[in-house]
Amino acid sequence: MTDKRSSPVVSIITVCYNAGRFIESTIRSVLAQTYPHIEYIIVDGASKDNTMEVIASYRSRIAKVVSEKDNGLYDAMNKGMQLATGEYLLFLNADDTLAEDTVIEKMLAKCPDADVYYGEALFMDEQGKELGLRSEQTPHKVPAQLNWKSLKHGMVVSHQAYIIRRRLSPLYDLQYKVCADIDWMIRTLKASRNICNTHITVSRFRVGGTSKQRQQLAWKERYKILSRYYGHIPNFTHHLFIGLRYIFSKKY
Repeated sequence: MTDKRSSPVVSIITVCYNAGRFIESTIRSVLAQTYPHIEYIIVDGASKDNTMEVIASYRSRIAKVVSEKDNGLYDAMNKGMQLATGEYLLFLNADDTLAEDTVIEKMLAKCPDADVYYGEALFMDEQGKELGLRSEQTPHKVPAQLNWKSLKHGMVVSHQAYIIRRRLSPLYDLQYKVCADIDWMIRTLKASRNICNTHITVSRFRVGGTSKQRQQLAWKERYKILSRYYGHIPNFTHHLFIGLRYIFSKKY
């Protein structure tokens, strides 16, 4: 008899809207995985481009597809979670790809029965040119041993490089429009005991421009979230440090 703990189902969830330009690469990277126990779920927000036509070409190999209007990114991610039946979850955006065909297999082989498996993400530009690892492109380094306190300065691990046991994953808090992933990751880490650094580059992450208005909202939401978990005074000190670092990085 096969030990289910040694070969758990991983539900990979892609949410998308008008993603016809990139989504085929995302789908192909999931379907090419050598790990045999993957449940692939796509949640589309009623796209108006050719997204659903691209998905239709692979429909027989995708476990579940939903296409309907939603209330934003995190609402769509919640729908995907509610559809998932696997023991583990991984969110992969519609313009991202898994780094290589053996990623999931290698991650799960690193540690027995972990609650969380995490690694690195590789940044790409709009044209798909590799820019370097996330830890090289941002001030945040992937912690040698991740825990919920590791996020006091913000996201130190990309959600595209983060596999969580499904029963430990709450729904995203929809009061947050752009930073619900930080809140979600903190909550999942607080609930986890066995957290495995795989030291693997898990995904290729396409970076895009963010409007000034969205950046301001992100700062406000992140400040609120981190104050909630780490306290107002420590969080103020952390953000003062972040702000000064940002100013000097622009200056020089």
